[in-house]
Amino acid sequence: MFDLSFNFIKKIKRNLFPFYKNKELKFVFTKLQEGIPKDKVAARFVGGCVRKHLSNDEVDDIDIATILSSDEIKEKFDNTNFKIIDTGIKHGTITLISDNLKLELTTLRRDLETDGRHAEVEYIDNWQLDSERRDFTINAIYLDIDGNTFDPQNGKIDLKNKIVKFIGDPQKRIEEDYLRIIRFIRFKIMYNFKVETTTLEAIKLNLNGIKKISKERILVELYKILDLKNFMNLNESTELKEIFTLIFPEFKNLKRLERLIKICDFSQVSKNLLLGVLLIDDQDTHEYFGHKYNTSNDIRDNLNFLAKKLKLIRENKGFFNKDLEKNIYLHDKHTLIDLLILNFAINSNFKLRDFSEIFNKILKSKTHKFNIDGKYLIENGMHQGSLIGKVLREIEDEWIKNNFQITKKRVKEIIRSHSN
Repeated sequence: MFDLSFNFIKKIKRNLFPFYKNKELKFVFTKLQEGIPKDKVAARFVGGCVRKHLSNDEVDDIDIATILSSDEIKEKFDNTNFKIIDTGIKHGTITLISDNLKLELTTLRRDLETDGRHAEVEYIDNWQLDSERRDFTINAIYLDIDGNTFDPQNGKIDLKNKIVKFIGDPQKRIEEDYLRIIRFIRFKIMYNFKVETTTLEAIKLNLNGIKKISKERILVELYKILDLKNFMNLNESTELKEIFTLIFPEFKNLKRLERLIKICDFSQVSKNLLLGVLLIDDQDTHEYFGHKYNTSNDIRDNLNFLAKKLKLIRENKGFFNKDLEKNIYLHDKHTLIDLLILNFAINSNFKLRDFSEIFNKILKSKTHKFNIDGKYLIENGMHQGSLIGKVLREIEDEWIKNNFQITKKRVKEIIRSHSN
């Protein structure tokens, strides 16, 4: 009830104080307009921030389209409180960062030539032409600093009617950049929108083009998809699921999402855990995925950890029972809950009531702390040196095995045994 009331209040505040009324944003737009005739618009918001504003969602990332070149933007914001970063200078993109804002500014452009991966562009000052080179109608809605929209592709209508639609000919848009197929999937899942038949046909005809896209770009889009709240409902769309698995054949365990939905909402499932649920199996699919997409060491290590512990859970029936407090001490409660979720999602024989029972047991279990350190050992007769770490581990192991108890007398005995 509290969450509902809180979210309602946030929506009211967004209506009364829309994001574009921010003083720093006003300053940025005033700077961009300086020296430009009043009848010519120098800059407008575009993309996700506009969609979210029109849908009364919280605005986070802010993209600004402008008729100014990168050099002109840098000159205008030199000696201001904004830090200027050349994030994508070759694509006409500059990032402005202050204490409270991060803004991506991109010069208007049109594509002269494309090969499905890259585009040769010409920088322009024509808003209509800039809109025509964008991917979806709902991504080509512009908003000025006073809250007025410029909607040359009728994106507001599609946003209202929940339609994800390519601008112009879907075939042509996809051939310009095959990554747009994956972006289409992301938008479809994000909004749970209807899909036109011609769009689906164009996507299926061009699936092979994705092979031309770098694994890095694909992985970035995949992570954005996995972060979507609606991703767990992917199985509800047969067409979307089919396209997703054709692009990402490693995700052959999507049925596990149905078990995941039974026990938790999206907020309880991290991207790392979701990858574990979908990839870990007896064929080491998670290792293949990490190699194929050259994922970060953090992702690989986490998947390997989850796979190793899942195997241990299967072999050790007491992992969540008699060994529970030991495993909480070794890993922490959050990790144990992740392992429990993973085990339930993967193991179809795991009953819901058993999951709930173990979940509550984890929450109520004691959290133990090992209070002996090197200083304590030295105070009790241990000589300084490389043996201290080894002795600490031996004492800790015995403390764990003895139900997290060990006497001072026993500690001194262990110290003496290493002092001879």
